[in-house]
Amino acid sequence: MKQKKVWSLLVTGFLLSIASLHSALAQDAPQRIEITAKRFSYSPGEITLKKGQPVVIVLTSADVTHGFRIPELKIDVQIPAGGTKEVDVKPQRTGDFVAHCSVFCGPGHASMAMKVHVVN
Repeated sequence: MKQKKVWSLLVTGFLLSIASLHSALAQDAPQRIEITAKRFSYSPGEITLKKGQPVVIVLTSADVTHGFRIPELKIDVQIPAGGTKEVDVKPQRTGDFVAHCSVFCGPGHASMAMKVHVVN
């Protein structure tokens, strides 16, 4: 009977430690934000990031090749036509920034932009 209690305690402790590890790993995983680029806009048109928090921005082009450039956050990537690019970001400063398309994509190219807010 005593041996059964010991095994029960060991199994319970093991399961609790696995649950804690899983929870800690899930919290450390970077947030993923999906953005679609399509002539002549990004969807969503606005995102908010937290300073110092790692994020993976998943950029998809729904039509032609587009760019995604935010010099202040050191982001400048090209998204191939119909393709996807992932960008790892860990913003180090707060503020409001504008992402622009950095690849000419047609007559509305100059107006293709989105807002990026970085907060504490």
